[in-house]
Amino acid sequence: MTFALPWVLLLLPLALAAWRERHPAAIAVPGLAVWRDVPPSRRLRWLRRVGPLRAAAVALLIVACAGPQIERRIGEETRQGVAIQLLIDTSSSMDQGLSSGDGESTSRLEGAKRVVEQFIRHRPDDLIGLVAFARYADTLSPLTHGHDALVEIVRGLAVQELPNEDGTGYGDALALACARLDQMGQWQAAAGGRKDEPRAAIRSKVVVLLTDGENNCGLHLPEEAAGLAKKWGIRVYAISMKDDGAQASGAARGSDDDGLTDAEKLLRRLADETGGAYWKVGNATQLQEVYAGIDRLETSAIKSAIEYRTEIRPLYQYLALAGLLSLLAERALRCTWLRVAEEAHR
Repeated sequence: MTFALPWVLLLLPLALAAWRERHPAAIAVPGLAVWRDVPPSRRLRWLRRVGPLRAAAVALLIVACAGPQIERRIGEETRQGVAIQLLIDTSSSMDQGLSSGDGESTSRLEGAKRVVEQFIRHRPDDLIGLVAFARYADTLSPLTHGHDALVEIVRGLAVQELPNEDGTGYGDALALACARLDQMGQWQAAAGGRKDEPRAAIRSKVVVLLTDGENNCGLHLPEEAAGLAKKWGIRVYAISMKDDGAQASGAARGSDDDGLTDAEKLLRRLADETGGAYWKVGNATQLQEVYAGIDRLETSAIKSAIEYRTEIRPLYQYLALAGLLSLLAERALRCTWLRVAEEAHR
């Protein structure tokens, strides 16, 4: 235990002064010598014990003023990973069939959900968020380490069935995801941390965009959203799903654009400008290989460190309360039960 103001303890001798009994001058009268050897009553004996009580109260108050406190070192493990925003297309076209590579067929969205679930489970140390989009972009999960809940959200994704909300607006979704990543340090600070803490330091920020169409609605153009990603240091990995069954292509940056549609060339350009990569996949096996490739590209040594800080717990309030209660008890006894004994003692 330490003291914030140790010099206040120099006042402790005042407690001894409070212990001393001060008796008023008495008038000697004859005729009481015969009672001199009579043993003191119980009240009189208790009266002699309240003096130390008063001295203890004064000592407790002085020690409380010195600011007693307990210092304890606390170690917190910090782990640095990657912040990843997953963007998944839920437009009506995602209900089309997707070959699984083993003769079976499933919808594009169901195939994507299985692969994304595996991707999430392979990255336990990363912050991962989810944005689903059709005509409008919705943040279904903020950046979180709670991957079990995130997986359940992914499993609950469904194709947009309302005609007035159908469409493909990945420009809005990409802008929203980039804004979430850029503001990540602000909401961590609001939650009680500091932006310069290791917990708030993310090694890289990534957006994984999965779509099967071209941007045909929304308030933000894909080029505008890509400009925000480049400004804020966010890499964009773009994946285009087609049913042509071709081999996965376009993974290398700056490769040939032959065979790509205008919509696919736009996705490649978005990825190249932000330092990411673009893939075109035709079945579930290729999609799984692409997400595995992204997993390898964003694999970095997860730094684990223990940060120590000193926690100070003040104790003055307990000592002050004990001192005040002692004074209150001493005065209460003198003014009630011991009042007669005090007058007889005088």
